[in-house]
Amino acid sequence: TKIKKLLLDECNLHTIVRLPNSVFAPYTSIKTNILFFEKGEPTQEVWYYELPLPEGVKAFNKTKPMKLEHLDSCRDWWGSGDTLAEKRQRLNREENEQAWKVSLDEIIQRNYNLDIKNPHQVEQVVHDPDQLLADYHQQQAEIGQLRSQIKEILAAAFNRNAGE
Repeated sequence: TKIKKLLLDECNLHTIVRLPNSVFAPYTSIKTNILFFEKGEPTQEVWYYELPLPEGVKAFNKTKPMKLEHLDSCRDWWGSGDTLAEKRQRLNREENEQAWKVSLDEIIQRNYNLDIKNPHQVEQVVHDPDQLLADYHQQQAEIGQLRSQIKEILAAAFNRNAGE
């Protein structure tokens, strides 16, 4: 936290580009971000850009690696300008499904945690297949117990009615 505070006080962390989870597969499944700093001025706000997987691609891997052209959407969003100074200002950035900005105050409230989810996308829940299978078996066992209880109750009710 101290290092993050120092960096944000002394440098402008202007952009974080979030790469797809599979970009370094199979070597790691750790999420990868590219942080862009400019030294000399403090951070006021941080722009996030979540790089989507290309159309028809479910994940990158050794045989289908990420390529430079996969960054085209980020480059188009980055901001315009004819001169280097204008490009550094990152003019005309707009929030969209992949891009959002967060104020320094919000980052401080989060105790300098920079892992801020995309507010424009519904979080996708990824379930562990082993856990799902275990839950399924447990539910089937509970259903079996309930079925047995219902049969016992019905049998007792029929026996009472038959005896009358």
